[in-house]
Amino acid sequence: MELIIGKKFKFEVWETAIKTMALNEVSSFVVDKVLLQSYPMVSKTIRDAKNPNKERRNHYCAASFHNQLTYNDLNELMKNPCDLEFIIELLKVELPDEYEKESWQMGEDEKLARIPQLKEEGNKLYNSKEYIKAADKYAFAIGMLEQLMLKEKPKDKEWTELNEIKIPILLNYAQCKLLNSEYYSVIEHCTTVLESDPNNVKALYRRGKAHIGAWNFKEAEIDLKRVAEIDGTLKNLVQKDLNKMEVLKKSKDAEDKAKLQGKMF
Repeated sequence: MELIIGKKFKFEVWETAIKTMALNEVSSFVVDKVLLQSYPMVSKTIRDAKNPNKERRNHYCAASFHNQLTYNDLNELMKNPCDLEFIIELLKVELPDEYEKESWQMGEDEKLARIPQLKEEGNKLYNSKEYIKAADKYAFAIGMLEQLMLKEKPKDKEWTELNEIKIPILLNYAQCKLLNSEYYSVIEHCTTVLESDPNNVKALYRRGKAHIGAWNFKEAEIDLKRVAEIDGTLKNLVQKDLNKMEVLKKSKDAEDKAKLQGKMF
């Protein structure tokens, strides 16, 4: 279990106890029942996280409040509070600058500072052909941007500025997904870019390539031809892709025809 100190954890007793411990120490703490009011719900949350497949029951009747935790020992503790002993072993200590913060731990300024760093880290991983890890970095940055954008009115100046930062990261993310053959993800994210920037060549080209991978040949042709219209220097590249697509299309048609004939006879 990980505990982040100073983030107003619902069960502050553990924070207080851990602050007195040394690394690798094992200590016992007896806590008065007066300080344990929130413990049953905290314990339930931790147990549920460790057992995601456990059947949950929701109770809406106030009279059943003491039976709503699905764990008999916790229900009993709520009905009959008592002092508890906690045995804690401190396995590892990390300072604020020594671990990757979750986005919920960051303020707006921290997020804005972290986003370009994540993009750069993603770029380095991409150049090393570690596409899955690169995609994770880009996704983290995109998530932060979307959280910041939710606080702004769509199309306003602040929202637009954040969206302009988001678009190139989203395109990088889509490229990673394309290289990992996750075609529908590429189509989805490139479409998001094109909603803001209809003539974005990278988005059109990557979506076109993804459509080929997903056997959406008509849609692929539309996107790729649009790329050639916008940027004439890419006509030869687009034509090569269209030629390859035609070969794939003929192969797919022949395969489908053979399957159909097999069913008929």
